[in-house]
Amino acid sequence: MEAKLISELPDDGWQFEPKWDGFRCLAHCRGADVALISKSGKSLGRYFPEMTDALAALQLDDVVLDGELVVAQGDHLSFGALQARLHPAASRIERLSRETPAQLILFDCLMADGKNLTAWPLSRRRKKLEQVLSQRLGDRLLLSPYSLDREQALAWLARSGSALDGIIAKRREGPYRCGERAMVKLKERRSADCVIGGFRYETEGLLVGSLLLGLYDQAGRLNHVGFCSGLSDDEKPALTKKLERLIGAPGFTGKSPGGKSRWATDRSVNWQPLKPELVVEVLYDQVTDDRFRHGTRLLRWRPDKAPKQCGSDQLQRELKPSELADILVESS
Repeated sequence: MEAKLISELPDDGWQFEPKWDGFRCLAHCRGADVALISKSGKSLGRYFPEMTDALAALQLDDVVLDGELVVAQGDHLSFGALQARLHPAASRIERLSRETPAQLILFDCLMADGKNLTAWPLSRRRKKLEQVLSQRLGDRLLLSPYSLDREQALAWLARSGSALDGIIAKRREGPYRCGERAMVKLKERRSADCVIGGFRYETEGLLVGSLLLGLYDQAGRLNHVGFCSGLSDDEKPALTKKLERLIGAPGFTGKSPGGKSRWATDRSVNWQPLKPELVVEVLYDQVTDDRFRHGTRLLRWRPDKAPKQCGSDQLQRELKPSELADILVESS
């Protein structure tokens, strides 16, 4: 079951949960036989042996659990470290399972004792989940908190800031509708003021295609953190002339865009460095390894803001589950 994006949370009859930033995962458990299946239907078990071991140790009898695989590093969740776990080499998988072990945050039970529970209402499935996992949680397995209070869920967002990726809302008396967007999600609106450290031309033509965004680190280096495209055709001619007047060093003085790699293309490598004079505010969704995971949307130009004021401290990382759970408990 998936979720569709909404602009505000619904009212009565819904259950609210944190939106975790990881890999969606179904755990099929038959005693020591455990299979981890991704949302696309692919097997994840070989990449997360510590998780299959943790579930196998529970000796669950014909149980299917729904949850989110995450990796915590230090005081935050790291999507980059989670992605790195998908490696073809068995030796690398074994090493990473020790160095960056995963956790499975569970929020639904779809089968127990061989009985299909998807037609049950969520309220009953949640009770079954808690019953199945009673006294069996440990370092690897976590139970996602929830609330029936809309205002409480909004308070989570306000309290945790951008540490929480958003809120998921599920109908309390609804069944589990496989493959449908029967849940809804409210995502936190996040923005950052960024320096334009460079730009790329369109694939064909001599007009600007995308802006390359940078943020200063504590050492004073301007690091490339992402891009902003979707510029209107009307503004491109004047904007191109404005940017071309600023072409020149230093551009990015830390991490630069389009470094050589097996994924690089001519277009991704070729970019024009700019003198760091222009600042824009952009809207973004998620951050991975101090970079915007996806493209951003231009909100406004910031001529009132000095480039050196655009620091990477604007990008808050997501808290690890245990610390975020403490925030949610304190807010209840």
